[in-house]
Amino acid sequence: MTLSELIKSHAWLSVALTLQKLFPDHDEYMADYEKMFNELQVTPPKVSAVTINIELIHDTYDDTHYVDVSGYYTNPEERTDEFSNSLAIEFTPWNEWLGMPIDENSLKKFSQLEIIAHCLDEMSCSGFDQEKIQEELNRIKGLKEDYDNLTPDEKAQRTYTLDEVKDMFNIKDKEEDEPQIKDEGTNK
Repeated sequence: MTLSELIKSHAWLSVALTLQKLFPDHDEYMADYEKMFNELQVTPPKVSAVTINIELIHDTYDDTHYVDVSGYYTNPEERTDEFSNSLAIEFTPWNEWLGMPIDENSLKKFSQLEIIAHCLDEMSCSGFDQEKIQEELNRIKGLKEDYDNLTPDEKAQRTYTLDEVKDMFNIKDKEEDEPQIKDEGTNK
């Protein structure tokens, strides 16, 4: 089942209720989501070599859960690069999203309406207009190109290690923040 098939098989009202349930802080964007949904219902899908994968992730660092929407190559044996396990797809054109099949495990773990809602949220993370999304992608690519053109000395002057960033913002690892509790029953 593709995202296009899912979207065409559901009414906006059902999707809106699911969005409100999953993203209660997104009320101000409901009109934008509706416009996007209506546009997606009439956009012809483009066949894609990527499958949409939706997973509930447990972040052990801060013991939180979140839903991750990503992609993977449907036929990874056709790929020769090593970067085929998980793909960021938020900047993918919407017609390609529509042609992507949904991962079978995702279909088992999430309702169709939840899948649509999570995909709409991911697709709009940089805005509700494809031109603005493309502009943001071009801006990011430009930053990377600028960085790639720096000399090694310039790169060293303008970049920081993770430990340096943690020090700048006074961020401590979780283990450092928590007092060590000694187990009185052992010699730990």
